[in-house]
Amino acid sequence: MARELTEMVKKMPKLDWTQRESVRANLRRNVRRLLAKYGYPPDLAEGATQLILRQAELSTENGA
Repeated sequence: MARELTEMVKKMPKLDWTQRESVRANLRRNVRRLLAKYGYPPDLAEGATQLILRQAELSTENGA
């Protein structure tokens, strides 16, 4: 699951996607689908999604 998440973030547009709500919404949707695919508990999915988005933002900032 972690590898798929990493690839998903790497494939996001290189433009400042952290500022574009449509791109963030797409990433959020894809993360939720991936969590569901691996049986992640639905009641914990929102917190995990927010954590993943924050980590993706940090990795994008550090990679730039």
